[in-house]
Amino acid sequence: MTHSITEVCVSCGACEAECPVQAISQGAERYQIDPAKCTDCGACVEVCPVEAITKA
Repeated sequence: MTHSITEVCVSCGACEAECPVQAISQGAERYQIDPAKCTDCGACVEVCPVEAITKA
């Protein structure tokens, strides 16, 4: 199971910088996680200041 970014994302970019496999990128409205690349490490969850990242 991978992670996903919810609508509470404030597009700060902290998660993108933390992702070791570059699975996170800026989307049209907020950052998004590519489930094909996500290794479910949880590094992004730890750095999100608004707790916008959850299990998909």
